[in-house]
Amino acid sequence: MPSGPLFTPTQPVAMSVKGFWSWAFYDLKADQLYGSTPNVTSDTASMAKAWVAADWLRRQGDANKQPSSTALNELSRMIRDSETENTFKYHVENGNLTSIKRMISTCGLTETKGTQNSWSLTQMSARDVARLAKCIGDGRAAGPKWTNWLLNEMRNVRGPGRFGPIEVLPADLQKSTAIKNGWLARDDGQWHIACMALGDGWSLGIMAHYPSSLGKDYGVKTCREVTKQLLTQR
Repeated sequence: MPSGPLFTPTQPVAMSVKGFWSWAFYDLKADQLYGSTPNVTSDTASMAKAWVAADWLRRQGDANKQPSSTALNELSRMIRDSETENTFKYHVENGNLTSIKRMISTCGLTETKGTQNSWSLTQMSARDVARLAKCIGDGRAAGPKWTNWLLNEMRNVRGPGRFGPIEVLPADLQKSTAIKNGWLARDDGQWHIACMALGDGWSLGIMAHYPSSLGKDYGVKTCREVTKQLLTQR
């Protein structure tokens, strides 16, 4: 692992890509946000599953209820494999749009907007994504009983959802970095990509949308390249 700071968020991030992209880096130790147009929103898609799980688990803990093994297995697959099958069920149990409003108030978000009967169409800015990651890490999102469980699931994301910041971090830090990404080709003719990462003392949010003809990997590369440019030793 290189000595000194892992990231230098004050250095310029420059890319020539089609469509919209935005990033926000949160220095959690200094309580300082950095970013490029970090207040413009885009779709979260599967990234919102991290909140769906956190909100459900915290509410179970607040009610002194022990989730069933079936529920925990479903939530685990929802985070690790980005399984969508049961996500709406938990979102509805959380109160549907009320849950997104609770995310806004709990985590101090400023641009996020929810959509009734949809978790994936939640609109978030890059800085709100970085704030959500902080909210998960400090225990506000999932509560004292379930935060470590959720972070462990996010550190073990696998398959098509394991992309972006995690790919360019030093190998020894990848295991301790929690992530949740989103990707969706919508009927608006756009791919919507969302990347969230949480490490020791930092969080990162990257959002992008662009013509669907360019494919998912185009946005994956954007998440990866932004992170790479923010690293102190590129």
